[in-house]
Amino acid sequence: MFVYTVKSGDSLFTISQKYDISMDSIRSVNGLIRPTIVPGQALLIDTNVYTIQPGDSFYTISQMAYIPLDRLMAANPELHPYFLQPGTKIVLPELPEYTTSVLNYLFITGTQNDSLFINDFAPYTTYYSFFRYYFNVDGSLSSLDDLTAIESAWNSHTAPLMTITNLTAAGFSGVLTSETLNNASSRLNLVNNIFTLVTQRGYAGVNIDFEGTLPEDRTIFTRFLSELGDLLHEAGLLLTIAIPPKTSEDIPWYAGYDYEAIGSIVDFMFIMTYNWHHTASEPGPVAPIRPVRNTIEFALEKMDSRKVILGIPLYGFHWTLPYHLENLATAVSNQDAIDFAMNNNIPIHYSTEDETPYFYYVDEAGQRHVVWFEDTRSIAAKMQLVREYQLQGIGAWQIGFGFSQGPWLLTKFFNIRKVT
Repeated sequence: MFVYTVKSGDSLFTISQKYDISMDSIRSVNGLIRPTIVPGQALLIDTNVYTIQPGDSFYTISQMAYIPLDRLMAANPELHPYFLQPGTKIVLPELPEYTTSVLNYLFITGTQNDSLFINDFAPYTTYYSFFRYYFNVDGSLSSLDDLTAIESAWNSHTAPLMTITNLTAAGFSGVLTSETLNNASSRLNLVNNIFTLVTQRGYAGVNIDFEGTLPEDRTIFTRFLSELGDLLHEAGLLLTIAIPPKTSEDIPWYAGYDYEAIGSIVDFMFIMTYNWHHTASEPGPVAPIRPVRNTIEFALEKMDSRKVILGIPLYGFHWTLPYHLENLATAVSNQDAIDFAMNNNIPIHYSTEDETPYFYYVDEAGQRHVVWFEDTRSIAAKMQLVREYQLQGIGAWQIGFGFSQGPWLLTKFFNIRKVT
């Protein structure tokens, strides 16, 4: 398997001829409904045989295939590294085996679609975190029509987790968290209600997604996790958490999260390594590779690597230009961003510094726009980090957005751990 970046003048037919791979395979792997492709688009080519092209070297092929150079050369010892002949077919070896956990978030609708998503993605999933329950200031919990989804998860050999959030009508609320946890009675109610619900519904455990925790609540938030963890672990259940991406202790808006203390309590944490640019920010990459790497390295100073699940976004953002503070960006799924570029014949660019794709366009009214998103190259770069740092796994927010190449990438880089 390798990634081909479309060049001007390419078509699915010419690419299929160049690499001796069927057009149907290219369409299927990349979720292509229409034959249109655009320069700069990343196509995943599903083959373990690569046909050498003019200008290729072992190094460039290793980069396209995300295979260590020495491993690629060892798999093709009969070829002279400085005299690669165009048209020669070489073997693309498998990566060394690496077993990983995959945590996928899924919005629960209470409809048949829940089971369809769960069954479709089950081969590529260890844990499903079902979104969402929310809590009230007295520690009571909302309801969710999740019993069919829970049954489907277990039947498909995946473990369902109950996501508890501090979402309100106005968004995630650090004030709600503060008022609830600092009241001993409300905090006890919340802990007991979570434990009761997770056992009654038949979940494998809990995923805590309390965003915007206030700096002054750092200690009480950790205490809450410890109290909840004691109950869950005694019953053989999991405590996990979604946590923002800290690169140091000097980020005031993340001071409420004590990585070291939390890491000692939870079974693992899903680090939300995204939203460096967002709806209210200036345009830019959602998950640039350098801050993602820095977050991993900071986390590993505080906990064992097997506690860390690297979160990736299956979305990007669409900005109107020039940027103005009052003009909020709109979210767009990665698949929709790619489809928009194809449908409108817009070339895609790629920032090698950020390991992120983007494109510009001008609409019919003459208004300029820019879209930053994730594609097979940027996600593959993050999967390489999971292997490099020997992390527990990788996860996505959220699979309902869709990303055709995702399952193919997962099976290239990992063996998916199963816990049921």
